[in-house]
Amino acid sequence: MGAGTDEGAAVSGCLAHVAGGPRVHGGAAGSAAYRRRAAVTSRTSILFATLALAAGPAVAAEALVAVAANFAGAMAELEAAFEAGSPHRIRVSTGATGALYAQATHGAPYDILMAADRARPERLEAVGLAAPASRRTYVVGRLVLWSAEPDRVSGNGVDTLRVGDFRRLAIANPELAPYGSAAREVLRGLGLYDPLRDRIVMGENIGQAHAMVATGSAELGFVALSQLLGPEAERAGSRWPVPETLHAPIRQDLVLLRRGAGNAAARAFLDFLETPTARRILVAAGYRVPPVPPRGEGS
Repeated sequence: MGAGTDEGAAVSGCLAHVAGGPRVHGGAAGSAAYRRRAAVTSRTSILFATLALAAGPAVAAEALVAVAANFAGAMAELEAAFEAGSPHRIRVSTGATGALYAQATHGAPYDILMAADRARPERLEAVGLAAPASRRTYVVGRLVLWSAEPDRVSGNGVDTLRVGDFRRLAIANPELAPYGSAAREVLRGLGLYDPLRDRIVMGENIGQAHAMVATGSAELGFVALSQLLGPEAERAGSRWPVPETLHAPIRQDLVLLRRGAGNAAARAFLDFLETPTARRILVAAGYRVPPVPPRGEGS
């Protein structure tokens, strides 16, 4: 039964109580007493009915979440699962972590920043834009060398890069995107960054790097594993999961911004991320998920 039906039943019950109120006998005095008691009962019933109507369901809140580009696919699933079980709603803005950070520091109305690194959330803490003890690692990302061509990437990927049988290698901008920074670190560690510099093409974020490879603008690219695990992408092309020993961990931190500290939707979404439902979505999307942090502690 809906809230409106419940409220109508409450009002009907009050009115029925008035109509069938206590009957007092005994002539004029009895009639006067009856009228006084009926008036009191009527006023009390109307008061309770008004309070019942005013109580109603809690007003839902809305939060604006800034999300690193690599996380867009997983975020869409999280958003749907969260809203299916909550009265609250979230809106999502995706982009390169560096760009989202800059927007947040210049007044963009974000309630939560879900970055692709830990550095930007730490900086937001340092300048007082983050809610106290709210920063935590929500996932650890995986870097992949990928081609849309089924036979382009060999078993370990290093030979593919060293042979150099390609015109363009796409990466995200290392100055803006942590996955781009990790890709540059891998290439430098293999001694290939300078030899391949003229073939490297950069997207502003990991989404653009993926698009370059998907459309054939680049034969190869370093992308996030999460971008390759959709229903169709899972079987497309060839790839080499880059060993995590070749680059610093892609630890992705989130932070609740001060403007979102009192936002019920933002708080509810952060709680949702710690549920088994959310963690299953994250693992299926290709991320490592850290243990749930103790309550009341930041990273």
